[in-house]
Amino acid sequence: MIKRAIFPGTFDPFTIGHQSLVKRGLEIVDEIIIAIGINEKKQTYFPLEKRLEAIEKLYKNNPKVRVMSYDSLTVDFAKSVDAQFIMRGIRTVNDFEYEKSIADVNRKLTGIETFILFTEPEHTHISSSIVRELLNYGKDISLFVPKETELY
Repeated sequence: MIKRAIFPGTFDPFTIGHQSLVKRGLEIVDEIIIAIGINEKKQTYFPLEKRLEAIEKLYKNNPKVRVMSYDSLTVDFAKSVDAQFIMRGIRTVNDFEYEKSIADVNRKLTGIETFILFTEPEHTHISSSIVRELLNYGKDISLFVPKETELY
């Protein structure tokens, strides 16, 4: 049986921290679906199509990675694609508290396990929010997104 995980997020934009987590996650599972959540309440910098296209292009030669979007509960999406796991990354202790609560609810509802990878120390300071802020002020973000990314 294929061990499949979803890696949910807004990925606005997808950073080198996210890329690192996917690489490390593939050492644990056979396949990762990068799942871009659609949340109408959330104002995004990049349109969904641009985010999907950028991440698909990044992983076009890796059959172990798929990119999809969803507009349901994350755990329901995980079930719909036969994922046994939800993969999350955490940078801080605050991230841990939030992720643990969601993981507990998801496991209780469906039995789907969440595994957490700690962000590598050199990426701890990188977040999509900070990258968007830099973009808003016209700064170069090339240090924070995968080299192959063509978003801007």
